[in-house]
Amino acid sequence: MRRVVITGLGVLSPVGNDVNTFWDNLKAGKHGFTLEEWFPGQSEEKNVVARLKDFTPEEYFEKKELRRTDKLTQYAVYAAKKALEDAGSDFKDLDPYKCGVIMGSGIGGIETTEEQVLVYHNKGHKRVSVFTIPMMIGNMAPGVVAIKTGFKGSNYCPISACASSAHALGEAFRAIKHGYLDVAIAGGAEASDTGFAHSGFDNMTATTNSGDVDRASVPFDKERSGFVLGEGAGALILEEYEYAKARGAKIYAELAGYGSTCDAFHETSPNPDGSGGAKAMEFAFTEAGLKPEEVDYINAHGTSTPVNDRTETLAIKTAFGEHAYKLKVNSTKSLNGHLLGAAGVVEAIATVLQMKNNFIHQTVGYKIPDPDCDLDYVVNGGIDAPINAALSNSLGFGGHNVSLCFKSLK
Repeated sequence: MRRVVITGLGVLSPVGNDVNTFWDNLKAGKHGFTLEEWFPGQSEEKNVVARLKDFTPEEYFEKKELRRTDKLTQYAVYAAKKALEDAGSDFKDLDPYKCGVIMGSGIGGIETTEEQVLVYHNKGHKRVSVFTIPMMIGNMAPGVVAIKTGFKGSNYCPISACASSAHALGEAFRAIKHGYLDVAIAGGAEASDTGFAHSGFDNMTATTNSGDVDRASVPFDKERSGFVLGEGAGALILEEYEYAKARGAKIYAELAGYGSTCDAFHETSPNPDGSGGAKAMEFAFTEAGLKPEEVDYINAHGTSTPVNDRTETLAIKTAFGEHAYKLKVNSTKSLNGHLLGAAGVVEAIATVLQMKNNFIHQTVGYKIPDPDCDLDYVVNGGIDAPINAALSNSLGFGGHNVSLCFKSLK
């Protein structure tokens, strides 16, 4: 089997629109939360959000393109471009049919959907935009990235809620490992900061009821009440190791294992015994050729919801036994919020950067211990620590569980 390495990173998030800013804020424990209106024009009440800052798509897209693409696709293209720049190659020396784009989204172009449904009901069917369908479907994100790059290999959009972009990374990894691709742009995007989306999550009590930006997203804390909805995108450049080495590529880490399971239990709640998540982690580190005690760190899904954090803690203890208490575990969502379908790739980027820099960022906002969540969540500030092997977990509505295993090449 061929080895797969990460040679480029691109990120667009509430704590940074480039890798350096993103990393600086993670390391400093600086979150990206603000108090703003969820429902402009309907309610003046302010709630905690995780919004993009200072992102001006006009700098990267022509006006005609902006009119014809949902923010979802704009975010994906931006992240992919940044990842290719970071990788230092356009890969034109390769067969384009061995270069793929796999990028996930949990919801797709929901802003377009919301806008055009209103047009349909208020102005009639003749006024619905001719661009509605290509703007709303999630697969247009990898499709347009391919148009921009000329990559003609496997191209699709995994849709598995909050596990979408993690599935994209795993499937791209397998395609390179087994020889179907040599290079892939893999990741995902989500552009879900709309009143409609906020309504859906809030009414099902998935989002936080806290109005305190410093105590809104508090994974594993006893007072956690839900996640902070965010949006953004991320992309990794994955390459076959020998090719990357031959071209002198900068290598961040090796993607060495991928576990994917389903709880087959409930539409939105994980199986309370954590067995599905535990199996995904076990599959990931086993494929990477590791024993449980060789894993140093886990970037948890860590949503700050009562059920997820308790269940994920149990899953970690099931997968690792006594070693679970020696692991360092944190949640990037304590800083970044929940980016839904883009969460997996953005947290994979956070994982890789922590490995490269031998530093584990703090789970910010944590104050009150929960006896059901009794692992080392790195709550007293970031720490210097070598990371030779790490997992990044993503869990999605529908019972989807993904764990990605990364190994250091230092």
